[in-house]
Amino acid sequence: MNIRRAELKDAGAIRVLLEQLGYPTEDGFVEKRLGDLSKSTDHFDIVYELNGEVLGFVSLHFIPQIAFEADYAVISYFIVDDNSRSLGIGKALDEYCTTLAVEKKCKRIMVHSNARRTDAHRFYLRQGFVEYPKDFVKFL
Repeated sequence: MNIRRAELKDAGAIRVLLEQLGYPTEDGFVEKRLGDLSKSTDHFDIVYELNGEVLGFVSLHFIPQIAFEADYAVISYFIVDDNSRSLGIGKALDEYCTTLAVEKKCKRIMVHSNARRTDAHRFYLRQGFVEYPKDFVKFL
């Protein structure tokens, strides 16, 4: 088991994981985004690798706050391979993200999850997340 920052070589596996969540991407898109985002100190793409195979992926962002002393972390993608669920991969990824957030002196981690992902909701509750007030989005 190896949890690490994603590398360009992981793009194909990440693309497959994103497709499992319903986010199809064009060839080359994930590679480009990984390259662009890897330059940011406030963004981490993280993979869980077992026996050379990427089985999980998290995209974690650190958001500075002007009104609070502590920043917060946001998970925008949290995926465990459909065939590898209930093996502790999600728990390990969550613990890794929590460690990063604590190191960055964050006081909270937020995660976005589609209303239809009820299994994911149960997982997040088991990991200590609580349901929080509504989010609103404006599509541009």
